[in-house]
Amino acid sequence: MTEKNYNPEQKNNKTISKQQKAQKIQQQTAAKTEKLEKKEEIKTEIMETNAKEKKEETVSKPAVKEKPKKTKAVVNGIGIPISTKQSMAISRFIKRKKIEDAIRDLENVARLKKAVPMKGEIPHRKGEIMSGRFPQKAAKEFIILLKSLAANSIYNGLEEPIITQSVPNLGARPFGRRGIRKKRTNITIIAEDKKAGSKK
Repeated sequence: MTEKNYNPEQKNNKTISKQQKAQKIQQQTAAKTEKLEKKEEIKTEIMETNAKEKKEETVSKPAVKEKPKKTKAVVNGIGIPISTKQSMAISRFIKRKKIEDAIRDLENVARLKKAVPMKGEIPHRKGEIMSGRFPQKAAKEFIILLKSLAANSIYNGLEEPIITQSVPNLGARPFGRRGIRKKRTNITIIAEDKKAGSKK
């Protein structure tokens, strides 16, 4: 710069404007850092409150009770087309037996190898019984029910299932040809665990 164009005031103004700009930048950066710090503080507060609420919920919630182990299995047969009288005899025949043994005995009944004891004026049969018959159709229907009962007992976790109840009842009997009513029976079979029964 020449002496003619030299202006010290203009130079001072330039330096002041530079300083002001630097101060503004510093102020902006400080404000940004303050905002970030405030946000972080708010986040930490929210996290702490959430953690406290979760702890309170866990404390307030009662302990989940374990489901009690089942000691019985049930199967229901509704409207089965068999005689109620024969069903009563078969129910007495299979009671207090293991499911596998009952199925085996009923298979022998269906093959005419083993007779079911029955009351009344019925012919005598060979073996340890006085009178009895071979209800093949009813035996086959009972075998189906007993197989489903075995599956239910496995699902319920029974170790040694024994048939404790077998209750046949008259079902809704529809009319057939010439007004003759058909045979229908409702059957409920219950198996219980042998160990549970011994504890009782």
